[in-house]
Amino acid sequence: MAHLEPGRPRFHLAFPVLDLPEARRFYGEILGCPEGRSTDHWIDFDLYGHQVVAHLVPV
Repeated sequence: MAHLEPGRPRFHLAFPVLDLPEARRFYGEILGCPEGRSTDHWIDFDLYGHQVVAHLVPV
């Protein structure tokens, strides 16, 4: 995944998901986002230098 140009603003986006393994597959394998930290309840990904976080929500 390419990183941001110097001086370009970065963002953090957190969003709810119902299935963490599916989110890991989609963002990691399909979109190619490197995975950062994770727990049993969330996974963060690097999306072109931005941090996007999938948070598991109860059904």
